[in-house]
Amino acid sequence: MGDVIQVYVGTDRSQVLAVDVLAYSIRRHTKQAVEIHSMLDLDIPAPRDIRQGQRTGFSFARWAIPELASHRGRAIYVDADMLVFRDIGDLWNVPMGGAKIAVLEPHRKIGRNVRVNHNETSVMVLDCARCDWTLRGLVAGLGEAYDYQQMMSGLCFLDDRDIARTIPADWNRLEYYASTTGLLHYTLTPTQPWVSARNPLAHFWIDEVRRMIADGVLGISKIKEEIDLGYFRPSLVVEIEDGAINPEDDQQIARLEKIDREAGYIPHRVLHEFDKKRAAATAVYERQLARDKGLLSYARCVGSEIFWASRNRAAALKRRVFDS
Repeated sequence: MGDVIQVYVGTDRSQVLAVDVLAYSIRRHTKQAVEIHSMLDLDIPAPRDIRQGQRTGFSFARWAIPELASHRGRAIYVDADMLVFRDIGDLWNVPMGGAKIAVLEPHRKIGRNVRVNHNETSVMVLDCARCDWTLRGLVAGLGEAYDYQQMMSGLCFLDDRDIARTIPADWNRLEYYASTTGLLHYTLTPTQPWVSARNPLAHFWIDEVRRMIADGVLGISKIKEEIDLGYFRPSLVVEIEDGAINPEDDQQIARLEKIDREAGYIPHRVLHEFDKKRAAATAVYERQLARDKGLLSYARCVGSEIFWASRNRAAALKRRVFDS
């Protein structure tokens, strides 16, 4: 296919620079022209049942792609926390056999110590002309016809013939790299290279950043801006400038972690704030449902909240004592 390859990237503000690194890696390895669309700040509707809402600020963004593409041609979807090592034209050209979307081939180990969904949609190819849904229509069904998991990994809004499970495992390697890897997915949020020095595969991402700096497409000042905003770890500049860090050298890693600790850095602050808001809103919603069912149901709901809050506080205290 000689068309311009269309790549859509799911992201929030905290990973905008990670999108740039991913985009650079895609273009560096791909012969064909590529257009990359960062799906930041889309107008994503919320379901009536708040418990079925997004798990990140962009979970539902992937289902908006056919509309964004005016229901024309193919499109690739990827998350921001990825890096590409081969020509993405290979992914663009996966056989779809008339299906609406292509996802990873089944029954293959694609990562190390990472749980994989039955229909893994963090990398997809979509035939937008065949994708007849709307994002608003899909979200409207949540809590009514299906739940979050049934939509996101069950793909219950599609017939099985609409799903081509033809994407090779090498195009979504979860925290794993081999010589045949086309795409590495830093899917474990606590150890993503821009927030932690402890990822054993971080050097691939750091090296890509160094290439960008050498090519003049990224400056250290831009990285420092993201650090000042709290999105990236302060030790990242030190690691970029110092050269290779041995991920098995605990002394080197500890030195970088000390820099982050002394700067008061909180990894994935945006995601934690999103989770807290979602948990609080869910609690209010469930309390209202219980109240509508009667006093006994409401009392059980509040009692359950108190129980779990006490358990969480005790677990947090135990962690603090252990860490000290």
